[in-house]
Amino acid sequence: MKYKIGVCQFKPKFLDTTYNLEQMKSLVGNIQADLIVLPELATSGYFFNSKKQLITISEDAYQGQTADLFLKLAKKNKTSYVVGFSEKFKDKIFNSSMLVNPNGDIHVYRKTHLFYEETKWFNPGNTGFKVFNAKDNVKVGMMICFDWIFPESARSLALNGAQIIAHPANLVLPWCQQAMITRSLENRVFSITANRIGNEQNDSQKLTFTGLSQMLNTKGEVLKKLNKTEESVHLVSIDPEKADDKSITEYNNAFGDRRTEYYNL
Repeated sequence: MKYKIGVCQFKPKFLDTTYNLEQMKSLVGNIQADLIVLPELATSGYFFNSKKQLITISEDAYQGQTADLFLKLAKKNKTSYVVGFSEKFKDKIFNSSMLVNPNGDIHVYRKTHLFYEETKWFNPGNTGFKVFNAKDNVKVGMMICFDWIFPESARSLALNGAQIIAHPANLVLPWCQQAMITRSLENRVFSITANRIGNEQNDSQKLTFTGLSQMLNTKGEVLKKLNKTEESVHLVSIDPEKADDKSITEYNNAFGDRRTEYYNL
């Protein structure tokens, strides 16, 4: 089957949810696709220095501004979206992503592996690595940014049936894009890493985000890679069902040949 996937890369404005939602709407609002992935914490920016800051931009996953916008876009464009946001749930705040579908379904993933000062502000994710139906019942699993460094993240999604791994990110380390080539190859899945660009300052500290968002096929080949500075959306067509074939050679299978009795997990 032909399935059009996309990646959106842009520079969120820190603590300005209204601007960020408008910017995402301007970038993806008139684009026809089956699935588009946007960055981690796309509604808020990233480099917080207080819980108070975080509380001001955190929202309910199902009734907040982000859900409202992407439900409208999903219905209008018949597109599924994955977008990162700060989720307020009861007395906790999670670094989360939502999958929003044209039929009105919303599925939430909460970041499992928190990075750097995120550990001061966010609660560790508690959803685990589940796989959800996106448009046309394509199987999509979500992970967020630093989850990439733990191979168990992508492997768990693949073992749970993911055909596409949606990977919103705010990357500052230099290795992820290269590592995701291996994640796609070893799990025989498509992956979409949607990174942000620009800088953010927190008191005397500064983070520079690396851009280079990319879409990969099941052999780890780059279908599209953006540059370090562009704010844009790019699309490619894939066949998600190729991710169901885990064969490597006539005699080898990426999952069938696993010998779990010898692994320490």
